[in-house]
Amino acid sequence: MEEVFEFLKNAGTWYLATVDDEGNPQVRPFGAQNIFEGKLYIQTGLKKNVAKQLLAHPHIAISGMAKGKWIRLNAEAVYDERIEAQQAMLDANPELKDMYAAGDGNTAVFYLKNAAASICSFTEDPVTVSF
Repeated sequence: MEEVFEFLKNAGTWYLATVDDEGNPQVRPFGAQNIFEGKLYIQTGLKKNVAKQLLAHPHIAISGMAKGKWIRLNAEAVYDERIEAQQAMLDANPELKDMYAAGDGNTAVFYLKNAAASICSFTEDPVTVSF
């Protein structure tokens, strides 16, 4: 999991794919991640469509590139309503504090469960990580 966290952090911007209520894929850029209590978390606004999609259809995919490699990750996103988890995310990503505050009714954090990731390149064998 640490390797996936570091990859996403180095990528800066990575892409989260969800599914809307009609079954259509939706992809958008993300860039906030954190490890809290041994779990990899992502963050969004609870009022956004992406949060609604994560709550209704928690199976996600993440893709991104860093240092000539790319990642493909599939997981279940599990909503964590705890203020401690929200605050940990905001502390790890202080740029979010201009838009979000723990307990504001909008900050939403999700941890990744049953995750399977492949980190690939054109010159090396893929590295697979499950957590």
